[in-house]
Amino acid sequence: MKFGVVVFPGSNCDHDTYHVISKLIGQPVRFIWHAETSVADCDVVILPGGFSYGDYLRCGAIASCSPVMRAVREHAARGGYVVGICNGFQILCEAGLLPGVLLRNAGLRFCCDLVRVRVERADTPFTHTYAPGEVVTLPIAHGEGNYYCAPEEVARLEAEGRVLFRYVDAAGQPTPAANPNGSLHNIAGILNAEGNVLGLMPHPERACEEALGSGDGLRFFQALMLTLRDAEQQRRGAATVTVSG
Repeated sequence: MKFGVVVFPGSNCDHDTYHVISKLIGQPVRFIWHAETSVADCDVVILPGGFSYGDYLRCGAIASCSPVMRAVREHAARGGYVVGICNGFQILCEAGLLPGVLLRNAGLRFCCDLVRVRVERADTPFTHTYAPGEVVTLPIAHGEGNYYCAPEEVARLEAEGRVLFRYVDAAGQPTPAANPNGSLHNIAGILNAEGNVLGLMPHPERACEEALGSGDGLRFFQALMLTLRDAEQQRRGAATVTVSG
């Protein structure tokens, strides 16, 4: 089981993510330079937060054309897990791996704060360590986190249960006041149709130790670790049955 963290020029949460995976959940992880053309040795590929290529053009637009993104697309097409956090979410949208786009925040201000996020589903590879509807505290730090897509697309996301995280207030309600960036339907994170690609604006890797203000993000990475472990156990079990048969 191996994690890979893609490094673009301008990434600044790559080491945070590496630290969580290597030190806090104790899993093999490597950095993937943006010019690489294969991620075949990784089970999970993470596109971290930051300002890839200085956020020139649209955020994530240049990074979406990096050589590594062809490998990331192929990895996702094979059913491999892909996570885009903040700038990584923007890159996934620009690359066409997720629908929609991240626009400038409402009010045109950079948002840097702890926010409440509701876990809409607890039956996914990314969230099965949470309770359905659980409200967690995660940090945000972005200037372009205002998620938007066409009305028919957001209706599809909602109908198919592909909105995985949503900004909420202390009572767990997705009110306008709880929305830090103007995101459509208070959306904080979405899945692709196959359920193996996730993009989210909040930073779980910055909320894995209580000293940082919240430990709620640790279970996000633990969920992925357990998902991979269970899949590996199933593969070994199937191999044993085949050999025995």
